Amino acid sequence: MSLIPELKISSMKDRCSPEEWKARVDLAACYRLIAHYGMADMVANHISLRVPGEEGTFLINAYGLLYEEITASSLIKIDHAGEVVSSPDFGDFKYGVNRAGFVIHSAVHEARPEVDCVIHTHTWAGMAVSALECGLLPLNQTSMRFLKIGYHDYCGVVLDLAEQESLVNDLGSNEALILRNHGLLTAGRTIGEAFNWMHRLELACRAQLAAMACGTPLRSVPEQVVESTYMQYQPQSRRPYGLMEWPALLRLAYRLDPGFAQ
Repeated sequence: MSLIPELKISSMKDRCSPEEWKARVDLAACYRLIAHYGMADMVANHISLRVPGEEGTFLINAYGLLYEEITASSLIKIDHAGEVVSSPDFGDFKYGVNRAGFVIHSAVHEARPEVDCVIHTHTWAGMAVSALECGLLPLNQTSMRFLKIGYHDYCGVVLDLAEQESLVNDLGSNEALILRNHGLLTAGRTIGEAFNWMHRLELACRAQLAAMACGTPLRSVPEQVVESTYMQYQPQSRRPYGLMEWPALLRLAYRLDPGFAQ
């Protein structure tokens, strides 16, 4: 008799549209990639993706699964009120949705209709920078793309719907937000864009902490150069983020474990 808890999830492919199934596969891949790049926090945190062709619904992870075991069929579809629209049968595990995930992600999806994907992480680097009074500094080219990043003050675990208003106000029209004393959040028009933002934001945080740990003076960049570099990363100056990278990242996800697409 096996001592390993066995989780069997029947396929959701026949229970949704082809467009939703593709979104499910992409989102499951994103969870696996976040884990692969060392940005997961066991069963905590969330990535959400708007359901194509449906008003007011998005896909999110079941609370209790590791990122590395999330599949297209294990995702739960909820509406902006937090009501479950569709869910697989988890058997004895009876998994649901993390309320903090619903509160944070529904706020962004409802306030920003152009945003399809929202990613929230608790990485060691992101949490460390979120606790620094100086926040994220424009110390290198990667961090300069976040020159206009928003900040949201810590109010406790995000369980209260009343916090949604201040959260979306602090995010504004930006693609990234630092949750003070908490972690990081990115929002993208596509899943590839949101992943690209998070990957780069994480790199910027790690690079800043590494530089500060050296204990020597930090080399600053002239303000006009920082502003110019920031503008070079804006949509009017370059291709959309993630457009080129996402197909390659999908191929990586399949090489790591094609089971995510089940």
